[in-house]
Amino acid sequence: MIKYKLICKNCNNSFDSWFSSSKEYEKLKKLKHINCHNCNSLNVEKSLMSPSVLKSKKIKNPYKKNTKVKKFKKKIREYQKYIKDNFEYVGENFAFEARSIHYNSKKKNKGIYGNATNEEVRELKEEGIETDVIPWINDNEN
Repeated sequence: MIKYKLICKNCNNSFDSWFSSSKEYEKLKKLKHINCHNCNSLNVEKSLMSPSVLKSKKIKNPYKKNTKVKKFKKKIREYQKYIKDNFEYVGENFAFEARSIHYNSKKKNKGIYGNATNEEVRELKEEGIETDVIPWINDNEN
């Protein structure tokens, strides 16, 4: 794979694009399949690019040493533990269960938690059903 910085000669818009090879770029250019996403012009050319140089040392995760990130993750894990201990997990049925509790006055000993799409959460809030979204760290993440 090769990445080229392209520039539109009509509107001076510059953008990057990936190609399987330089020959592939030439082939697509010749077939007029490369166009500017800003003005749709076919007058697009490669511009100068700096080469991508790999470092010889192994790149480390910048978040590992960041104490703020560690504190934040620790706090999230504390919230998760509290939620797991005090609420019932309903999985993908969260929106259905939340509506059942709200509309049927179904009494639960515990609150519920689970998974819902952004659309489902928006709909629940529009219906007046109180929900909160919190960040969740899976157990298999470091």
